[in-house]
Amino acid sequence: MTAPNRNTLWARVFVDELAAAGVSAACITPGSRSTPLTAAFARHEEIDVFSHLDERASAFFALGRARRTGDVTPLVCTSGTAAANYHPAVIEASQARVPMLLLTADRPPELRDGGANQTIDQEKLYGDAVRWYRDLPEPEAEPRKLRSLRTTAARALAEATGTPAGPVHLNFPFRKPLEPTPVPGDVPDDLPALAADGREGAFLRTAAGAPELDDREVRRIAEALSTDRGLVVAGPADPPGFDREAIAALGHATGFPILADPLSGLRFGGHTRVLPVAGGYDGYLDPAVTRSWPDPEVVLRIGASPTSKPLLEYLARIDARQLLVDPAGEPREAAFVASDLVVADPSRLAARLSRLLGGAGAADTEWRALFERAERIHWEAVADADGFFEGRVLADVADLTPEPSTLFVSNSMPVRDADRFARPTSKSLTVLGNRGASGIDGIASTALGAGSATTDHLTLVVGDLAYYHDLSGLLAVGRCDVDATIVLVNNDGGGIFHTLPIESFDPPFTSHFKTPHGLDFEPTGDLFGLDYVRADDRESFRDAYAEAVAAPGSTLVEAVTDAEESHRRREAIATSVREALRSD
Repeated sequence: MTAPNRNTLWARVFVDELAAAGVSAACITPGSRSTPLTAAFARHEEIDVFSHLDERASAFFALGRARRTGDVTPLVCTSGTAAANYHPAVIEASQARVPMLLLTADRPPELRDGGANQTIDQEKLYGDAVRWYRDLPEPEAEPRKLRSLRTTAARALAEATGTPAGPVHLNFPFRKPLEPTPVPGDVPDDLPALAADGREGAFLRTAAGAPELDDREVRRIAEALSTDRGLVVAGPADPPGFDREAIAALGHATGFPILADPLSGLRFGGHTRVLPVAGGYDGYLDPAVTRSWPDPEVVLRIGASPTSKPLLEYLARIDARQLLVDPAGEPREAAFVASDLVVADPSRLAARLSRLLGGAGAADTEWRALFERAERIHWEAVADADGFFEGRVLADVADLTPEPSTLFVSNSMPVRDADRFARPTSKSLTVLGNRGASGIDGIASTALGAGSATTDHLTLVVGDLAYYHDLSGLLAVGRCDVDATIVLVNNDGGGIFHTLPIESFDPPFTSHFKTPHGLDFEPTGDLFGLDYVRADDRESFRDAYAEAVAAPGSTLVEAVTDAEESHRRREAIATSVREALRSD
């Protein structure tokens, strides 16, 4: 490998090693100090480069790609506060176990801690939110250091995609010249090929395995599942998701109802035709209903903590053995009711358990009938509900979105409405969201990043505050050539606060919690190259959404709703379901 100076060589060696290990895309923001890395990525034929104007949007875009695929999309930025703007996405990636690789450029050591312009302390900038950190040595065209650099690239990818996956931060100090300017004598002509050109394929291959139990422990869990009354609770899945066939096989083997979070990857797909997948539990797992039900004897929990508060409260009050399966050995359940922490890969464990348990489910038919009846009554109540409200928007999107589709749902009310109103179907639908730290920042950027990683149709359902919060992220529609249908649920403020007791105290409720803004979002369509249509009722929304997903390009469909009225509709549906289940 030839290069005009040591910085250029250093960056090219590092990027070449990432490509050899399978990296196919990177996200870059403009800056001077990061010039060597930017130029190296830009010239590499095997890596697609997504150019962003700000680091916060860039980081969430990369997060979205990794959430959709499970693969790393490295990030490059200059020194100073540019790196600090990655932090919200770093936190989300850490909490949600999404692989991420942060490549921050820095000033050389003599310019640090001396008032030099655009220089901050970047040492361990993201604290313990990263899986691994390294402050790299200054570039040098020396064989051992170049071999070390290639090994660092390999280790960074292995750490980012390990168990648990998450962010890795590498800090690159560069001194001038930063551009590929020739510096005589900077790069020796006789550099060994191993250091300069690497090996055929990755320089250091990492053979990573998934945690598995020994046969005795698997038999012990199989015995616990050999009971009449059990549940499988599937929370949001870590990238790249559960093996649906393995979980389906376990469902057949146990006969247990599967309570599938919309972000679990199990609520939608062909397996729902033959498995008892429940999606309406958020509307009926109320004490008024379940106090007459027998408790399950065992609950097998996989994935992160479920979105549904009623489900979490149900799990906290039942008297049951709860086996929490987590490959990293982290008890991700805030009520602390799990009785067993099973350190294993959920999909592999499910496959082994299904083989031990056989093909005939042991679950009692009366136990399954409780959930089947509750599901039927819940979905009938949803179908019969009058009017246009926010939950209906999510139900209609799930019903009308084409196959295959990626559906990204924002935090706050959209993900909760998806949980309660998006009915399990056999559609090929991948539902994603940022439930690690559950913030409303970076939602559009994450969704567009996810859309860039696949040819599936992309729909984003986002609230008005989250849409406003990440307006700059919409630049990716044009700059990164991502088509999307964006459903903007505009209830003029923080509608989720109607679910809290503070609603009864006004002031300060309206001015400091609901915070109505009165913004007109139609001009954002012109600003970011989106077609725009407004819907004020269900019929116009269904027509607008169906036309948007069928049309080329990107469309903003603004669904104008009333937050308080939507909340009252949710309450009314839940009340009707409880009454029907208690009297039926």
